[in-house]
Amino acid sequence: MKIDSELIIDLLEALPEDKQKLAIEYIYSLVREWDPDFSKLTPREKKEIDEAREEIKKGEFVRFEDIDWDAE
Repeated sequence: MKIDSELIIDLLEALPEDKQKLAIEYIYSLVREWDPDFSKLTPREKKEIDEAREEIKKGEFVRFEDIDWDAE
C-alpha cells in the first residue's frame, strides 16, 4: 500500500492544535506497538541507508580524517 504522506500532513494540519497533539500521540502509540524498542527501519530509513551504502561503494564520501575541523 502506497502511503500519501502529503495527504496525511494536510489532514493533520487541518485539525485544531489540540487535536493535532492527540493525533500525534496516537501515531506514536501505533509505532510503539509495532516497534516497541524502535529497532525496525521504516521504508524511508531503509531507502536512505541503501542509498548511502551505494554512495560509499562508489567512493562518494568524505573521510572523517580528511575534514579540517578548525577551518571556518
